[in-house]
Amino acid sequence: MIDVALEHWRQPTPDSASDAHDIARFFQLTSEGMADYIWSKLGAPGEALLSVGAARYAREQGDFSYKNCLMATSNGRVIGMMHSYALRASHDAPAETDPVLAPYADMEIPDTLYISSLALDEAWRSQGLGVEFLRHAQQRADDAGLDGLCLIDYAENHGARRFYERHGFQIVKTCQIVAHPMLRVTGEAHLMYRPIHNVPENNQ
Repeated sequence: MIDVALEHWRQPTPDSASDAHDIARFFQLTSEGMADYIWSKLGAPGEALLSVGAARYAREQGDFSYKNCLMATSNGRVIGMMHSYALRASHDAPAETDPVLAPYADMEIPDTLYISSLALDEAWRSQGLGVEFLRHAQQRADDAGLDGLCLIDYAENHGARRFYERHGFQIVKTCQIVAHPMLRVTGEAHLMYRPIHNVPENNQ
């Protein structure tokens, strides 16, 4: 068993700025450039993208708040992060007009917990922490009365897809990635879903 502490994000402390930086760093790691693309739309001209991302996750309110994060630490250092939030049906949301983001507008499953990022430093992969994160996500979904977990994965990311499929996720929808210089992937993106009845026994 790995000697690692999994903890929900603590309330603001003098260290909260570095925590927000770590969240943004892990989003950069898993998003294949999509996080940077979104942050480039939000930041001021010339502002460092990582700083934009850190400010986004330092917020107290909203889906993209640090309060929706779970972090894995070892010897006081952040080695992994999962960010997730509840998806609810929204009938009055404005239509997405950004050409890069628009294909993802209907890549959602209402009343599920959406895992927007699950990332580990390379040295800590394939050691069981990803499964532990999924256990925490499932518990959070159960506590909120949600109907399972969902996430978006890129077709080119074969290793991640195999991991999620081994743990009960299935591809339920696909969209075409709109190529952009900031993105490191092309091809298809998959919406993956794990309903409550499909949770493997070792994930309960």
